[in-house]
Amino acid sequence: MSQSYSRRRMLQSMAAGFGSVSASGWFPGLAQALANDPNRRRHCILLWMSGGPSQTDTFDMKPNHENGGEFKEIQTAVPGLRFSEHLPKLAAMSDKLAVMRGLSTKEGDHGRGTYLMRTGYKPMGPIQYPCIGSSLANQLAEEKMTLPSNVSIGTYRAFNQDAFSPGFLGPRFGPLFVGASDVPGSVSNDGDGFPSLEVQSLRRADGIDEQRMQQRLKIWQSLQSEFVSSRTAGAAGMHHEVYEGAVRLMHSDDAKAFDLSQEPKKLREAYGANVFGQGCLMARRLIQRGVPFVEVSLGTNSGGVGWDTHSDNFRAVANLSKTLDDGWGTLMQDLQDHGLLESTTILWMGEFGRTPAINPSAGRDHFPNAWTSVLAGGGIAGGQAYGKTSEDGTNVVDGKIGVQDLLSTLCSALGLGGAPSNMSPSGRPIPISEGSVIKEVLA
Repeated sequence: MSQSYSRRRMLQSMAAGFGSVSASGWFPGLAQALANDPNRRRHCILLWMSGGPSQTDTFDMKPNHENGGEFKEIQTAVPGLRFSEHLPKLAAMSDKLAVMRGLSTKEGDHGRGTYLMRTGYKPMGPIQYPCIGSSLANQLAEEKMTLPSNVSIGTYRAFNQDAFSPGFLGPRFGPLFVGASDVPGSVSNDGDGFPSLEVQSLRRADGIDEQRMQQRLKIWQSLQSEFVSSRTAGAAGMHHEVYEGAVRLMHSDDAKAFDLSQEPKKLREAYGANVFGQGCLMARRLIQRGVPFVEVSLGTNSGGVGWDTHSDNFRAVANLSKTLDDGWGTLMQDLQDHGLLESTTILWMGEFGRTPAINPSAGRDHFPNAWTSVLAGGGIAGGQAYGKTSEDGTNVVDGKIGVQDLLSTLCSALGLGGAPSNMSPSGRPIPISEGSVIKEVLA
């Protein structure tokens, strides 16, 4: 916080404001000062939609065109802003959402599109770029954290494993995967009708008591200290740091952040009894304990991979939208109730959109030319749609942006500026993104 608006002055203003008829004179200044505080802890939640969600059936509907399809649109809380009928909770929270309707990219393949959107770079060349979660964890994490700085829930990595890796940042900022949908047996039922999202190896193995565990750790530490002493840099040092962090987490009270049974059943039901919904609840718990980056994926459904709706699009999207609306809508309200929404920026996106035209199988195909992502929460001026597509939805006619613009805007909302850089092992700074910041959607 700047010297011109110190903590002492803030408290004086608060006291004076509460004693007067109205605080309207000082509150805007206070809000701006808090938003600009460089020491304010920022968080990011990525809601990743594997398969590519249909913008025409969610946030950019075309009800008066043959491409519009079966769904009706509903008026949101913001005059003139309309969403799908299957997103009522998000419609009620629309004043917190900035719908980016002018996104346009050139990668229509699942693997290449996934890499592009999750790293900001095309999948080519010798550099292994870090995923956005690793990049932001590197920027936002505190030096000493018991919990991991990057957690990914319900992940589906089959399209492109590299798009989920920490790249040149190394394992320290790699995601902790919880309930990955591409790992058989990673999710079970907890007995109360909810999926059990457990962190593997967080508890001691059966038959190993605390005394025996401590003996094993002493042996490990002895072997490690001798090996790592001459290899503090590079992979050996980074792996040692990761293992030490895992041991700290095992013995920390912070591990309770992953225990969703501590939450009221009514709240868990509101989020939805599925991996995405419970993952959103876990995201709130992790943010509450200081984790800077959490990803929650809506990656699979009973008929295939998430939003990859080449056939029977409307049945699938209706079901997916219900899951999305319950999870994301409840997350927004829950973050707000806990005083966390203003410091948490949410990004909703997939690897591309889907064709406005409906194919003979009642589906929509891959379409990177004109599609939608959404920014929400902290640092975002909600209640608006930025960009516009043509009447048939096939082209961006106003406010066209690319992935670099989107990520630069996200970084700015998080207080990192428009082009923060990560340092490569060779000492070369590599920008997370170098796009144009869309100032109109920043608070």
